[in-house]
Amino acid sequence: MKTRPAINRRQLLQMSAGLAMSSALVNTARAQWIASSTTAVVKTTNGPVRGLVEDGVQTFRGLRYGAPPVGPLRFMAPRKPQSWTQVAEALRYGPSAIQLSSGGSAVNYPGTVGPALGQIMTSPEDIVRQSEDCLFLNVWTPQLGAAKQRPVMVWFHGGGFNYGSGSWPTYNGHNLARNHDVVLVTVNHRLNVFGYLCLDKHGGEAGSGNAGQLDLVAALEWVRDNIEQFGGDPGKVTIFGQSGGGAKVSTLLATPAAKGLVKRAIIQSGPGLRGETLESATAQTEAMLRVLGVKDAQGLREVPSDKLLAAAASRENAGGVGGLRWRPVVDNVVLPVNPFDPTAPAQSTDIPIIIGCTKDEQTLYNVGQPWWGKLSEAELTDKLKPQFGAKAEPLIAAFKQLRPQDSPSYLYTGVTSTTAFIGSITLAERKAQQQAPVYMYVWEWGAPVDAGIMRAPHTIEMPFVFDNVELGPMLLGAAASTKRLGKLASSAWAAFARSGDPNTAGLPNWPKYTATSRATMMFDVTSRVVNDPYAAVREILQS
Repeated sequence: MKTRPAINRRQLLQMSAGLAMSSALVNTARAQWIASSTTAVVKTTNGPVRGLVEDGVQTFRGLRYGAPPVGPLRFMAPRKPQSWTQVAEALRYGPSAIQLSSGGSAVNYPGTVGPALGQIMTSPEDIVRQSEDCLFLNVWTPQLGAAKQRPVMVWFHGGGFNYGSGSWPTYNGHNLARNHDVVLVTVNHRLNVFGYLCLDKHGGEAGSGNAGQLDLVAALEWVRDNIEQFGGDPGKVTIFGQSGGGAKVSTLLATPAAKGLVKRAIIQSGPGLRGETLESATAQTEAMLRVLGVKDAQGLREVPSDKLLAAAASRENAGGVGGLRWRPVVDNVVLPVNPFDPTAPAQSTDIPIIIGCTKDEQTLYNVGQPWWGKLSEAELTDKLKPQFGAKAEPLIAAFKQLRPQDSPSYLYTGVTSTTAFIGSITLAERKAQQQAPVYMYVWEWGAPVDAGIMRAPHTIEMPFVFDNVELGPMLLGAAASTKRLGKLASSAWAAFARSGDPNTAGLPNWPKYTATSRATMMFDVTSRVVNDPYAAVREILQS
């Protein structure tokens, strides 16, 4: 973390107000918490830092946890940063990782959906402030010091290991810290080719295909070593994430370097059951080398970052969907086994888990496609067969029974959304065989934007579990029942972080998941527990 000349309290507050005004000009609908004072100086293992007090919450943005992974450190495991002695001002988010593009087509829908998603899911700063030097984290806490040790919730952002950032508006930890008495940490780390290029057989450091995962381990080590000074309990750390972030959580539960750093885990719409094989990852590396015309890791370290990114997204490396093959590698070094295949990882047998998905995951990717709303019955079957084969027609029939009014476009979305559903069930079944409990959920509440066209898409639960519903009125509306659901969901997540049990006042009793009962919390305006929801769909997929 670079240090700056000391500045006084008035200058700090002027800078904070300027940042808030700049952000408000970009999107006036976003809530702003204006700083009222500076925090006390906190001594971390890297050096002293100071943040801002925003509406009573001690807020630290852009805390460096790793040395810049550039030059000779590109593709290497993270190193400790050079320590500093002057106070480092933690006033703004650190740069996000260099990004591949998002895959959600809903932003193209000719209505309010696109701007509404942007209101909570992207930050203008992320677009212009991307860097290989991205090993930064952020902390929100109700109170500094070790007098009271609170549960710590460490968030790993989504984006399929390819894009995303810990500084998106919906991930702001202010409300979780203030309303639920927890310490919230969000993390940036290396993505795509910069974090998951396997160079083990091409002159790279052993485990290079998991450098991005080792960044997350380094962030958890920072939490272990420092979070007590921020009012957190280093022995009560919950890691949670959504989509690619959920898969990051799954993978860390099978990563020996992370053992002892995690107490509980929440996996949202990202049941990472398997990693990339070493053979496949090596073949992808060789494709990268051919595209760029270099021979080994040393040659790749000399390639400018924009050319590396272009090669990572090229057709030869894309794996069919915009580079989505970049992911952790089962390399026998960092990741010795698939995270949850064929069984749950033995090293995490005592770690409780919440696992779940949304009811209509794929509307985020289908609404906005040229065919949306125009799909015929015949086209529906033809479109599903490449992915589901002989199960396509039985699945269509099952969804027609579940949702008889659905058009072919919605039936297609229902069937394709089952990937996250069955993956979550598989993970829950395997985890249920271990010592610690697992709790299953499905998010049914649907967004009202554009007459409810999105239903309950991928990502929709995030502002609820962060207690940030009011940050997204365009997407979520302003109904009292919606705000109440946000309070209940965030309370359940915080309760789980505190005790390993998500049961909280206002929700029905949430039993542990077993392969016999399959108890599942269905989150909605009136939440309920259902045993084996969508049983017919599950039986087809597991047959």
